Amino acid sequence: MIGLIAVNVAVFVLYHVLRMFYSLFTDIRDFPLDHWLGAPADVDTLIGRPWTLITYMFFHQGILHILFNMLWLYWFGRIFRTYFSGWQLVNVYILGGLAGALFYVLSYNIFPVFAVEKHFAILLGASAGVLAVVMAISCHVPKYTVNLLFFGRIRLIYIALVTLVLDIISISTSDNSGGHIAHLGGAFFGYLFAVNFLKGRDITAWFGRFCAWTGSFFKSKPKLKVAYKRPPTDDREYNRQKNEDQQEIDRILDKISKGGYESLTRKEKEILFHQKG
Repeated sequence: MIGLIAVNVAVFVLYHVLRMFYSLFTDIRDFPLDHWLGAPADVDTLIGRPWTLITYMFFHQGILHILFNMLWLYWFGRIFRTYFSGWQLVNVYILGGLAGALFYVLSYNIFPVFAVEKHFAILLGASAGVLAVVMAISCHVPKYTVNLLFFGRIRLIYIALVTLVLDIISISTSDNSGGHIAHLGGAFFGYLFAVNFLKGRDITAWFGRFCAWTGSFFKSKPKLKVAYKRPPTDDREYNRQKNEDQQEIDRILDKISKGGYESLTRKEKEILFHQKG
């Protein structure tokens, strides 16, 4: 959660610093970074900038936009982390953001009302990813209550539903129709996550494994170390060493039963897999 907020804030600050320097030399309306970070509605343009499907959900232009998104992410992210892991929060945020982008691009290329606007429209902001987190935790623990100023204690599910209704209404009443459609995409993914999790399925697990697999390419491989053990000089020495080895294996197996395989140190893993049968 804090990591996601930090990335959003860092991108926001860097964007405005670069924008400020750019404005000192030329017309700020030509600032190219908007189109290199925001996700375009036009499919042909999007194919040439596929990274924007990720970068758009960390990119904000206005201070109020990022402020409200990060506050929602912090408040609901804390509740989310009570029931799920930090990686699941990241997975829901990113996949919810991708779902929002999918809804956005499809709507601009299906509905005639967007026919002209799609050629220059871009999507930006963390709202779709944040709404995915909001909807996921609200559907997972719908009776969880929070204290709201002027409203008192209110259930999460009611907050999520009111937000959803406001987005639906805003599609036809605001000048940010595409953004509100993207919100619905994020909320829909959050709902899918919660429903499937209650059935024992984590639909974001594959994405976590993919990220772990991708990250493994950037990790330096440990150097192989060969340890030599002095051979026993007699039967008594042999039995003593064998007993010590067995005690060490028993200790490692007991540690696995309590904390899982990942709780082992590298040395303990080497000991476990280099035993002779």
